[in-house]
Amino acid sequence: MTSSRLPFAARVTTMLLLCASTAGAHAQLRLPSLNLPLPRGLDQELVSHAAGRLLDSRVPGDLTGTRLDQVAQLLRRHADVLEADPRGEPAVRREILATSPSPDGLARAAALGLTVLRVQRLEELEQSIVVLAVPTNGATAVLLAALRAADPDGTYDFNHLYSGSGDAPAVPAGPARGGAVGLVDSGVDTAHTALSGASVRRWGCDGGARPHRHGTAVAALLVGQDDRFRGAAPKTPLYAADIYCDSPTGGSAERIGAALAWLAGQRVGVINLSLVGPPNEALRRVVAAMVARGHLLVAAVGNDGPAAPPLYPAAYPGVVGVSAVDRNGRPLPEAARGPQVMFAAPGSQMASAAPGTPPYRQVRGTSFAAPLVAALLAPQLPHPDGAAAREAVARLARQALPGPVPERDAIGYGIVGAELRVDPATLR
Repeated sequence: MTSSRLPFAARVTTMLLLCASTAGAHAQLRLPSLNLPLPRGLDQELVSHAAGRLLDSRVPGDLTGTRLDQVAQLLRRHADVLEADPRGEPAVRREILATSPSPDGLARAAALGLTVLRVQRLEELEQSIVVLAVPTNGATAVLLAALRAADPDGTYDFNHLYSGSGDAPAVPAGPARGGAVGLVDSGVDTAHTALSGASVRRWGCDGGARPHRHGTAVAALLVGQDDRFRGAAPKTPLYAADIYCDSPTGGSAERIGAALAWLAGQRVGVINLSLVGPPNEALRRVVAAMVARGHLLVAAVGNDGPAAPPLYPAAYPGVVGVSAVDRNGRPLPEAARGPQVMFAAPGSQMASAAPGTPPYRQVRGTSFAAPLVAALLAPQLPHPDGAAAREAVARLARQALPGPVPERDAIGYGIVGAELRVDPATLR
C-alpha cells in the first residue's frame, strides 16, 4: 500500500504495470454454480446482558438499537471523517474506490480533480483497489457519478463501512496446514480464558492487538474452549483479520478486500464475516474472486428486520448466508429473510466470551449464528477447492433440520448446530 503524492503522470506509469499484472483477473470472475440458492444479506450485535440473565429482553418486533440506529449515531459522532451516501449508508468521507482501474480510467479521474491517495494491491486475487481522494471543493456523490459517466467500463464506488462491531453497546505464521478457519471482524482478546489455548494468527492494526467484544465473541464461538465453555471447532487454527483497529473509518470495503486477500494467501478455505453493509462494487469484485478460487465465505444476513432490503456481503452470489433462531428453532424477529438465507443456526439465549468481567455474556443476532455454520463447514474444506466447497455445503444441507417454521426465506435449507448453543445458565 502506498500513500505517495507523486505527480499523476508518474502514478499512471506505475498503474500501467499494475494493470498489466491484473489483466487476467476479469476472466476469473465467473461464479461456480453451487446448485444451491445463492445468498444475499448480513449482521449485528452483542447484547450487554450479564450471563446470569437467562432470557433475552428484546421485545419481539422491536428493532430499536439495530444497525440503522447505529449508522445514524456513527455518522453524527464522526462527521469529520465519515459521510452518508445517497441511500444514507456510511462511507469514508471524500474517498472513492477504483477497482483495478485502467490507465485511461485514472486519467479521467485526474481530469475530474481526483488524486490517488493509496493503492491496495490484492496480489492473491489479481486485483487492486485504488483509493481516490475527492478535492475539498467537490462532493463525493457528484464526482462518483461523473467518474462513472466518464469511464463506464470502470468499477467505482464509495468506500463504504460495514458493521458488526463498531457502535455496539459497551461491556464493563505461514499458510494454514491441516485445516483452519478465517475471521474478518474486530479484534480478538487472545488472553481470554476461552481463547488463551487457541492457535490464533492475527492480521491488521500494524501488528498490534485491539481486542473488541464482537470479534472476541465470534472467535470464541468458532474455536474457544475452557472448562466451562466450548466453541464449535476447538483446536482449529484461527486466522483473524481485524479490519476496525478502533478507528472510526474501520470496517471499510477497502479493508475487507485487503483482509480477504490475506486469507486467500494463507489458503484458508472457510472464512466467517459477521459484517453487514450496502452493496459495493469493490467488495463485489473481491467476493467474486474469492468464490471463484474455491473459498467458502460464510456471512450473517443481518438484523434489520424481515422486510429490510438484503445486506452484504451475504447477499452476493456464492456466499453462505446465515440467519438466527431461538432455542425453540423460531427465527429471531429482527433477522433478515429472503433467498440470501442458506442456513439458520442458534442466535439467542446463548453465551459467548467477552473481554473484562464477567468473562461470558449473552449474545444475540445473526452475527453469532454465522460462526457456528462456518465451524461446521471448516473441517470439510481445509483449503480452497470449488468442488469440495460445493460438496461441503450440500452435505450440511442434508443434515439440516426443518424446525417449527420451515419457510425457506427464513431458514434456508434448515437449522444446523442446535447442539452448539452454550446455555448461559451453565456459566453462572
